[in-house]
Amino acid sequence: MIATARLPVILMAEDDADDRLLARDALNECQIEHDLHCVEDGEDLLDYLHRRGNYADKNHSPRPSLILLDLNMPKKDGREALREIRGDPNLRRIPIVVFTTSSADADVELVYEMGANSCITKPASFDSLVEVMRMLGRYWFSVVDLPYK
Repeated sequence: MIATARLPVILMAEDDADDRLLARDALNECQIEHDLHCVEDGEDLLDYLHRRGNYADKNHSPRPSLILLDLNMPKKDGREALREIRGDPNLRRIPIVVFTTSSADADVELVYEMGANSCITKPASFDSLVEVMRMLGRYWFSVVDLPYK
């Protein structure tokens, strides 16, 4: 029996549908092999990670290799979600890249203090977004060894 490698799962928590579409297009443009899953707020993110409700089927909600996290979302924002994820021994090893419009020093400091692996200000152009996704893909899926592949 031949084992097949699973594509890295990227879980994007982003409330803006246009930003989700742009991220999907950018990942495809830079030809990163991936399996992108999206949620729209922090509550859905935690439901996905804990496989609750709509995400109970682990075949439809595989463990992510990387989380792209927006800070400003409805219901439960990215800061609250980050705090809960880092406080959970079963989830804390998942790398989290905060992807936000905020470049405020206080936000950047806070997310690193809370355990984010990286903080990136969302690029203004699609070409810049493609380049950021290319670098993220190269780093997280080619350079480092991840606990969830």
